[in-house]
Amino acid sequence: MAENREYYIVKEKAVSEVLLKVVEAKRLLETGAAQTVQEATEEVGISRSSFYKYKDDIFPFHENNKGKTVTFLLQMKDRPGLLSTVLKVIADYHANVLSIHQSIPINGIGSLTISVEILPITGDSMSLMSDIEALQDVLYLKILGRE
Repeated sequence: MAENREYYIVKEKAVSEVLLKVVEAKRLLETGAAQTVQEATEEVGISRSSFYKYKDDIFPFHENNKGKTVTFLLQMKDRPGLLSTVLKVIADYHANVLSIHQSIPINGIGSLTISVEILPITGDSMSLMSDIEALQDVLYLKILGRE
């Protein structure tokens, strides 16, 4: 029987508590804060069987994303200078803009699809997207993919 290999990107609030605890247990093991799987799972409050069941199926989005391309979609109000503000945030994080596609605004709302290369000097990519999403008149940000 073939294994299902579909991937999804979801926000943290949509991930079950047990999966978040698996991620935390993996972090404890990777950083040396826990020496064994038993110690890590006890620390986060899950069973070893839950850890082994999910350990290969979940990882933080920011893990190993340097040199990767992230493509996201923005919906934003048609306000002069907003695109410049978005690009400034990206520049402040030292990410490289690879492509931009902006639609013609309809009813005062425009869509922007942007692909950004996460460089070794780029700060935290999740903070980058959070900062863009928090801009005034940015209504929606969705990650379309990551390569």
